[in-house]
Amino acid sequence: MNERNANLLFATIAILVALVFTSFVLVLAGASPVAAYWYILKGSLGSWTKVADVLVAWVPLLLVTTGLLITFAAGLWNIGIEGQIVLGGIFTTWVLRLLQHSAMAPGLILFLAIAAGALGGALWAVLAGVLKVYGGVNEIFGGLGLDFVAVALTLWLIFGPWKRPGIGSMSGTEPFPESLWLPTLGHTRLSLWALLLGIVSIALVYFLLSGTYFGLKLKAVGKNPRAAYLLGIPATRYLMSAFLLSGLFAGLAGAVQVTAVYHRLIPAISSGYGWLGLMVSMLINFQPAWAAPVTLFFAILNIGSIQLPIVLQLDSSLSGVLQGALVLSFLLMAGVRQKWVARLRAEEGEA
Repeated sequence: MNERNANLLFATIAILVALVFTSFVLVLAGASPVAAYWYILKGSLGSWTKVADVLVAWVPLLLVTTGLLITFAAGLWNIGIEGQIVLGGIFTTWVLRLLQHSAMAPGLILFLAIAAGALGGALWAVLAGVLKVYGGVNEIFGGLGLDFVAVALTLWLIFGPWKRPGIGSMSGTEPFPESLWLPTLGHTRLSLWALLLGIVSIALVYFLLSGTYFGLKLKAVGKNPRAAYLLGIPATRYLMSAFLLSGLFAGLAGAVQVTAVYHRLIPAISSGYGWLGLMVSMLINFQPAWAAPVTLFFAILNIGSIQLPIVLQLDSSLSGVLQGALVLSFLLMAGVRQKWVARLRAEEGEA
């Protein structure tokens, strides 16, 4: 069996293991696995409105995953991605609040707000990079700390300076006028501008990592920073660039959440897309070519699982069980596959 067939075999086994595990959980919860999977599918693809909801969830997840692919290429675990989404939302909200009563054209205000969101995410990521590169703080710990700070900052703004007239509310800040929403299709929440932004972003990163010297050098730094430095590659500059670009895409995700989905700043503006993006990145083994279809699959799971508590009286978090089981199964099978390939090559060498 060649390596390509082995990869397909182990991927199939991983999917089956995840489905068996999730089915076992569903049975323990007193539900039919077949019915649960059917309602997830129907709840995500059963009508145009539901398909539009899937695409609405797909765009920010794709943007976040796109950014993470850059930091993973540089050998970095950008755990601070959640905070970078939040700062993107905060900067976007700040510009919209600042300019909403001005004489500027709404299109220009939206452009400036989204650009500000990208800047906010990038600055928050650069701060994590500074802690890593110049302060010697592991990016995992630095990123987690910055995540907590970002969430606290959001709550302070919503219940403090930006609170709704009369009272602060967990529903978020005062909604912006419709003129400052990204245009949507019909009666759905789907914005073609946001969709185009997500598709262009993953295409750019695919080209950046696969077809440029920058991508090649970034991967060299990720494999071995010291060796890359000895070969004349400025490792520090590339590490900081990876943080900046990753934060920029995360900030764009936060901007999309404000301008196209919620139309205001809410406490959970990130919607957990940062953590989910980390799982997706590991699942696709950091390959940009797989980012779009796999994030779409996870968006389908997220939207479809809303049907579980409605129809089967099950908690919608079961989709998270399936997502986690998929990732863990693939990682387990990847380890098994590597050992199998290594043993196969050793046997061929002895022969």
